[in-house]
Amino acid sequence: MLALVVAQTLSTLLSGDLAELRVIGLLFNVAAAFSCYLVLRRPDRNRWPLVAWSAGFFGWHVTGLLALAGVVTTGLDAVFTIGGDARLSLLYQVVLTTVAGFAVHLLLPRPSKS
Repeated sequence: MLALVVAQTLSTLLSGDLAELRVIGLLFNVAAAFSCYLVLRRPDRNRWPLVAWSAGFFGWHVTGLLALAGVVTTGLDAVFTIGGDARLSLLYQVVLTTVAGFAVHLLLPRPSKS
């Protein structure tokens, strides 16, 4: 999850988006990083906030993949595009979708073996 937050933050900072969109993106990333911190500080406590953030990142990047592939029209193509390069943008969305999916999978509580 930390790798996901760092990658997302870097892409937000390096994007040429409107300043307002970058600030909103950074605020979401700060909240996700804080959730990571709370779970790492007390790993025996409730992980659901971090699972929710991971699921949100997963949904965001799936939406990015669908928008860049032309499957859905969101009007957010500029937000999902990195440096104006369509191939790099698709690769980024695929990698972050995969990482977020694994984060959700790994963070979900496991049933106790009894």
